Amino acid sequence: MPAIPYRLLLPLLLPALLAGCASTPKPPPPRPAASRAHMGPVIDYALSLQGTPYVWGGESMEEGGFDCSGFVQHVYRRHGVRLPRTARQMAEALPPLDRRDKRPGDLLFFNTTGEPYSHVGIYIGHNAFVHSSSAKGGVIVSSLDKPYWWEHLLGIRRPGQLERWLDSAAPLGRDRRSNNPRR
Repeated sequence: MPAIPYRLLLPLLLPALLAGCASTPKPPPPRPAASRAHMGPVIDYALSLQGTPYVWGGESMEEGGFDCSGFVQHVYRRHGVRLPRTARQMAEALPPLDRRDKRPGDLLFFNTTGEPYSHVGIYIGHNAFVHSSSAKGGVIVSSLDKPYWWEHLLGIRRPGQLERWLDSAAPLGRDRRSNNPRR
């Protein structure tokens, strides 16, 4: 068998070698991880509860876990912010924000059951949020980059504005939080 000169093989092999380099898979995009150093105590505490079981109607560790609104209420109560009990009540009590203005600690509201404001979670940054998921069985971090969550997102609220909003919207001589005369 006659020897093939190298200069003839090179033009034949070069495209195959380059094609192999071109098909190198790209690394996966970074996961929506939150940098705990920049999130503050509310986010740190919420993230520390990952893995806590989902319990329908649950609002404390003593009950064995949380539902979505019980989780949010528990996290904020621990940091001195009182919130209503259900996701719908929270959404109705807090003023809405533009989606582009979301910041860590904001509440994200979803329609997951065909009913508005049927689910709530806490935004942690990097397009991620922490919530108590009935489908996943407990407190987890999820990404708004997943089409399901982005398509079901209804609104954003900021809990730190609750006390100011309730006080400014209260009828004369009445406290909207309890509907009792102010003392």
